Amino acid sequence: MPAPPTAAGQTSAAPSPALGAPRGRRRAPALPPAREPVTEPGTAAGPGAADQAGDVVRWAVFCCVLVPVVLVVYGASLGGAAGTALGLVSVTAACRLLLSRSERGLRAETVRPRRRS
Repeated sequence: MPAPPTAAGQTSAAPSPALGAPRGRRRAPALPPAREPVTEPGTAAGPGAADQAGDVVRWAVFCCVLVPVVLVVYGASLGGAAGTALGLVSVTAACRLLLSRSERGLRAETVRPRRRS
């Protein structure tokens, strides 16, 4: 059986491999390993970690104010918006408590001197 005709100026593609033949896979080029951030001795997560935690809490407090306002603007009841605000405030307070405990634990972990046996 002859090959199907191709348009003028075009060539036919390479023949496809048999069904059971393995296919080659392209590998992504290897990237150099990422450099670890340098942490100062005595700090658990580096100098900017406390700022990042504070930023998260500030954004959470902002959302605790913004969400009920948006709910009221779009027609929700004041009671529903107040309940939502109360829920957001309680979740934010619990997260802040857990975050401060975690930070305290990390600081205490780095301050302890290691014992030599």
